[in-house]
Amino acid sequence: MKAKRRRHEPEFKARVALEALKGVQTIQQIAKDFDIHPMQVTEWKKAMTAGASGVFGPGRAKAETEDFERQRDELHAKIGQLTVEVDFLRKKSKQLGL
Repeated sequence: MKAKRRRHEPEFKARVALEALKGVQTIQQIAKDFDIHPMQVTEWKKAMTAGASGVFGPGRAKAETEDFERQRDELHAKIGQLTVEVDFLRKKSKQLGL
């Protein structure tokens, strides 16, 4: 009977990869401590080193800036729409004598 495949949280993967990057223990020892296969430790270590530049690089700041700009534009559009609606209702209420 096949064992059910385990899914690991990103925090767990990061912790294992950091242990591997430290170099204090061997890959075999880390795998035994965390009860995972040594190849998994090696893969997570490679993924950590490949993605580490994204943490400090300009790409992250650029994405945050673009997200901020998009959100700001959406809010400005909503403000404009609400202003038009309020002006329309004011004119209608004056016409009706309210």
